[in-house]
Amino acid sequence: MYEIDELQNQAQAVMDPTAFDYFVGGAGEEITVTENVTAWASIRLRPHVLRDVSHVSTATTLFGLDLRSPVLVPPLGYMRLAHDRGEVAMAEGAAAAGAVMCVSTLATMSLEEVAAAEPQFPRWFQIYVHKDRDLTRDLVERARDAGYQALVFTVDLPVLPTRKRDVRNQFDLPEGMELANLGIGRHGGAGSALEAYAGSSLDPALTPADIEWLHEISGLPVVVKGILRGDDVDMAVRAGAAGVIVSNHGGRQLDTVVPTAFALPEIVAAVDGRVPVLVDGGLRNGTDIVKALAMGAAAVLVGRPLLWALAVEGPAGVTGLLEQLREEIARSMALCGATALADLDESLVRR
Repeated sequence: MYEIDELQNQAQAVMDPTAFDYFVGGAGEEITVTENVTAWASIRLRPHVLRDVSHVSTATTLFGLDLRSPVLVPPLGYMRLAHDRGEVAMAEGAAAAGAVMCVSTLATMSLEEVAAAEPQFPRWFQIYVHKDRDLTRDLVERARDAGYQALVFTVDLPVLPTRKRDVRNQFDLPEGMELANLGIGRHGGAGSALEAYAGSSLDPALTPADIEWLHEISGLPVVVKGILRGDDVDMAVRAGAAGVIVSNHGGRQLDTVVPTAFALPEIVAAVDGRVPVLVDGGLRNGTDIVKALAMGAAAVLVGRPLLWALAVEGPAGVTGLLEQLREEIARSMALCGATALADLDESLVRR
């Protein structure tokens, strides 16, 4: 059985300290990093009883994909800092558990290498819109041609915040490692290499029209990630978003923003059933996930815990943790009197 806090401690013991700080840290004073976790814990469940729960299913369908559980692997960059085979190892672990993986633009294995490693498993590609629109188009077309089934458009990174750990550590890629999708290696300058990349490359002039543009050039559904307000999500859906991810970037962008657990109900209400709503940030166990689903999420993304599992046990750790989460969801559903994800509704939670 995986205990997330212990798994994090084990990962810290085997990882380079600068790399561990990059993954565990957040923006500012890291208040949101902590509150993402405690917000889910503060929500209370109101279970039904006297329900036949002898057969419980965690299966769901998302964008035409039949999934064993509603847990997805989010876009996580720089995975070779956690495991020598990086994103390929994560893909192997996710595929064995039947989970969708979203591959980051900032991956340290190319999107083609990940696709080739597990050609049958479902995968999405996370995209930033760069100032160089031809570069963005090339990445999107490569993802489409490599069989990726959706684009995840990250919209909460117009500029990079100060991540004090990265600045203090002068975070950079080690020699011989690169952002494989971009052909960018070691920065070699003062300060954070990620901050240098974001400042020079990412387009701060994003508008809803970029959602439509990404869909037009790819033919893929575009899922917008990084929304925390109902008025913003309405704008995104009207611009053609096929889904939205309620996310504050794991507390790594603007510190003291609303935890995703508290933002989710507003987003679900604003979407009003038009597109699937997903959520990430601070989810640590099956009970947290059941709360998210009861509050209207179609699926969740779990980040740092899977990264720790990758660092400690490689693909087997990823598979093991995903399977444990699925079992925890099923057990929590049964204890709530639910036999299918459709049985989970707002009446089960008290905020």
